[in-house]
Amino acid sequence: MSTTSHLPRRQRKALYTADLFERHRRMAVPLSRELRRRYGRRQLTVRKGDTVRILTGSYKGREERVAKVILRSYSVTLDNVTGKTADAKLKPLNLKPAHLLLTKLNLSDPWRRRILRVAEAEGTEAAAEPTAAPTVEAPSRAGTKEDAP
Repeated sequence: MSTTSHLPRRQRKALYTADLFERHRRMAVPLSRELRRRYGRRQLTVRKGDTVRILTGSYKGREERVAKVILRSYSVTLDNVTGKTADAKLKPLNLKPAHLLLTKLNLSDPWRRRILRVAEAEGTEAAAEPTAAPTVEAPSRAGTKEDAP
């Protein structure tokens, strides 16, 4: 339930006690200029598989795919955006939706296509676009025991 109060404690309580519908609504991310022109909307709820540009922080300017949307903490986890823990392990960073900008949409969901009034052919075409995944070469195994006759 949203609140009209200006008191910080009531604002926080509204965040903590929000129902699922309200949490989804608060996860809205602004669209890029091209997407705004194309779909006639200013913002859209972020989903797994969307591509976003980071607007603030040390990863500013990078475009990454959304790996996870966490409604409980109102945050988003992206591929290849990590921070170091105290024991030097890499951990995914949680980013606020306000620090992101949607650049490519995941249109594989029929509900989302219906909201955006997208044709079926366009939805499957956009979903079929390959995402740029980092390629990792396998290490060379030349000279190992298993290769010997």
